[in-house]
Amino acid sequence: MFTGIVEELGTVEKVEDQGDAIRLTVRAATVLEDAHLGDSISVNGCCLTVADRDGDLWTADVMQETLDKTSLYGVQPGDRVNLERAVTADKRLGGHIVQGHVDTVGTIKSRTPSEHWEVVEIAMPPELGRYLVDKGSITVDGVSLTVVEAGADSFTVSLIPETLARTTLGFRQPGDRVNLEVDVIAKHVEKLVSAYVRNPA
Repeated sequence: MFTGIVEELGTVEKVEDQGDAIRLTVRAATVLEDAHLGDSISVNGCCLTVADRDGDLWTADVMQETLDKTSLYGVQPGDRVNLERAVTADKRLGGHIVQGHVDTVGTIKSRTPSEHWEVVEIAMPPELGRYLVDKGSITVDGVSLTVVEAGADSFTVSLIPETLARTTLGFRQPGDRVNLEVDVIAKHVEKLVSAYVRNPA
């Protein structure tokens, strides 16, 4: 589990095509301070497992299912990626509960700069809209954000200078693809309510 508070920007060093998977090697510092083989690290919101480590490089295997459903498909050496270690029980939950299980890929529609922040609109598949509410939580490329306005097939978020400076959202442009994960609590509520409506106790 993660919190959506990005710890650092890593750099993709190598992408090895294995046909139905890739081996992804990322250069990092902070997230490797206490990393061991088998540990989980979020890469642009995707929970990956440390399969190898050599100094400031670490490698993960990315299966076809992940490539099909996330923006890690097409990642290239030199790309910057958001990194976060799995949360531990003694840490503050600064963002919200993030699983690292991407629901879908959205697309940056527009960026509207202001003096102290920037409003970004992101397109999403309409079926995801039922999980979003104004002032609710959404994870974009592994970053925990608050929804400003939830629409039928898009939503907006406001990015503060810290987010712009420390995450990939600072340089994503209209047309760029981003990983989206909705609040898992909304999914559980939907399932419980649907079950009750079908079979009221």
